[in-house]
Amino acid sequence: MSEVHDYVVGLTWDKERIGTLSAPGLDDQIVVATPPQFPKGVEGIWSPEHLFVSAITSCFMTTFLSIAENSKLPFTSFECKGSGSLETVNGKYMVSEVTVFPKVVIADAKDRDRTERILQKTEANCLISNSVKSAIIMKTEVIVDENAIV
Repeated sequence: MSEVHDYVVGLTWDKERIGTLSAPGLDDQIVVATPPQFPKGVEGIWSPEHLFVSAITSCFMTTFLSIAENSKLPFTSFECKGSGSLETVNGKYMVSEVTVFPKVVIADAKDRDRTERILQKTEANCLISNSVKSAIIMKTEVIVDENAIV
């Protein structure tokens, strides 16, 4: 039988098209707003679209870190950028695809293939990616830096 984990968030409308996200047990709050591409959208504030792409990229990172640790992969750094494409599909807005750009730095070229396999396993096991209907595209970059200290 699988476990169920609940994640509770609260949202309070502040003014105009701006609100504040909070969650029990978390000290930080996130101000969110309608993105500037929409009527009355606000510049310089996180949007639901940013948070959507962020959820996928941050889940990708945490999944990679877990699999890399379990696989005893020596790496010196990990970064992941994400890009979501919002478009109209069947008359409704949706993020049709999200591309993640994970970049892993390793110290030894012999670990390149294993790193790529771990990234593929990460893509297959990212729970947020598996929970959305957007297409998820991965474009990896594995860099060998023999001067890096593991």
